[in-house]
Amino acid sequence: MKCSVLAAALLTVASAQAASPQFFFDDFSYADTAAMFRQGWTARSAAGHPGLPGARWAPEALSLVDGKLRLRGTTDGTGAGTTQVQVCHQRKYLAGTYAARVRFSDQPVSGADGDPVIQTFYAVSPLKHDFDPEFSELDWEYLPNGGWGSEKTRIYGITWQTVRLDPWLAFNQQHEEFGALGERGKDWHTLVMQVANGRTHWFIDGRKIDEHGGRNYPVVPMSINVNLWFSPEGPLPQGPAGGPPRVYEEDVDWVFHAKDTVLSPAAVEAQVKRWRAGGVARLDQVPAAEPALESRCDF
Repeated sequence: MKCSVLAAALLTVASAQAASPQFFFDDFSYADTAAMFRQGWTARSAAGHPGLPGARWAPEALSLVDGKLRLRGTTDGTGAGTTQVQVCHQRKYLAGTYAARVRFSDQPVSGADGDPVIQTFYAVSPLKHDFDPEFSELDWEYLPNGGWGSEKTRIYGITWQTVRLDPWLAFNQQHEEFGALGERGKDWHTLVMQVANGRTHWFIDGRKIDEHGGRNYPVVPMSINVNLWFSPEGPLPQGPAGGPPRVYEEDVDWVFHAKDTVLSPAAVEAQVKRWRAGGVARLDQVPAAEPALESRCDF
């Protein structure tokens, strides 16, 4: 009898623990970027894909403005005259709910408009070799000035199976949502990805836009990333190559992950509101992968 009671109690505890999500949350209310880096974030400096050949990934292009993370990219249309920016959190995220509140920009903050700029929020694992079967990526990509064969303004929701970078050949499932998201005064948006049971569900501002599955479902832990870069394929910039630089910005209010738990966009927003009302600026309850994985910031 006592054994049965003990077993039932242990089962109750285990169930309660299983029902309690492990969260990652950051609202970027740091004094400086050095404090942010002490919390597991890394700024990219390594050269390479994606972006204009010869462009530099610039850690100094990250800043904190009014309690928000700001990514600032600059281009004059040449690789040597282009800086791109990326920030990454640790590689330990897989199933569950991902979310971020972001502010895209449709126009540069200075210079002529028209560059094929890409502004993102995504999760990714390293690509070890061409067509790596364990490659995993969940990707929001906003193209305010078009690119990749179309001049239309749009955001992509993409779930990747695998890819070869050169020559390019990708296997993925994607959705294109057309229209501007960076209009001044209406430019904060909440992006949510639910990853569970072989399916990924994609939401913008609480509205479901697509559902993916099958081979494109992620299979290995990923890092959480935000970046801003310039595509070598897209409409010609209005400014001449090597001419006056154009500056684009993307802001991030907060990022969120609930491990192995599916939350609705409304539930995510409500949880963030509760944390902020209670003075919680960040949580990192998601354990490292076992064995621990290298957390690179170069893709």
